[in-house]
Amino acid sequence: MLTAGAYREQVWDELARRRACAYPLPPHGHCPNFTHARKAAVQLLAHPQVAALHTLIVGPERALYPLRSLALKAGKTLYVPHQKKEGWYWTLSDPAGARLSAMPTQGEPTLKPGGAQAAVLACVAADPSGARLGKGFGWGARGLRLNLPEYTLAHPLMLPDQLPCPPDSRVTLIGTAGGVLVCPAETSGL
Repeated sequence: MLTAGAYREQVWDELARRRACAYPLPPHGHCPNFTHARKAAVQLLAHPQVAALHTLIVGPERALYPLRSLALKAGKTLYVPHQKKEGWYWTLSDPAGARLSAMPTQGEPTLKPGGAQAAVLACVAADPSGARLGKGFGWGARGLRLNLPEYTLAHPLMLPDQLPCPPDSRVTLIGTAGGVLVCPAETSGL
């Protein structure tokens, strides 16, 4: 079995080699901003489990920018973790606030993501069982542990049949450019 760090390096190397990422480059050390992230966001937001929700926690990663923008345009309220104040979130309702640079002027700082119904976390890899591997550090590295459903977006190169290392957390939906993978309910708890 590979270590999580070694597997992350493999995924980042393959994404870079295949030119499947946009800024920031190289993808190493990040949850990759993969090509077709917008299409994956459209697919996830259209899924019935997500379309019915009105309040989401969404990560600040660049790969999730299209999802934040589309969700805000659809009238959803978002909580995005504050990059400089641990434990704080930006509350957003205006699409103009989807970019990190706009959050200080468009968002309202808050300590609790009140009313949040689910969370979308970025990933380095995820598998069909729902095992998710993040970048290894940061706000959502081990999942949120808020007893909310968690979702992610992924490029096909980020979707192994099975993670070859222990996951950081579990997700129930994986948005891809080609559709949404519905992961089985986890009973053992991570």
